[in-house]
Amino acid sequence: MIASQAKYHLGQVLRHRKHAFRGVVFDVDAMFANTDEWYDAIPEDSRPAKDQPFYHLLAENDQSYYIAYVSEGNLTPDETGEPVDHPDLAEMFGDFDEGRYPLHFNMN
Repeated sequence: MIASQAKYHLGQVLRHRKHAFRGVVFDVDAMFANTDEWYDAIPEDSRPAKDQPFYHLLAENDQSYYIAYVSEGNLTPDETGEPVDHPDLAEMFGDFDEGRYPLHFNMN
């Protein structure tokens, strides 16, 4: 069994090391938990190791908003201090505060 500890936390704003996007962590997998088809679509010389945490991000770039699935090794903390504008943020998080988004729970 592989033990893995996530370096980043829910609500944290992160930036991709190689691609021009950033996003807010809304879920973490202790190791790769996507499809083989998704993994195989990554060029072989760029594929991240599967035995590291993978993060689900509410992501944005200059053109769009989307959900990204990124290995820990390809992420770095965002140092801009700027909020993310993803339209789904309000469903999961409170207002941007001191560089992060607090979890937000709706009670029915």
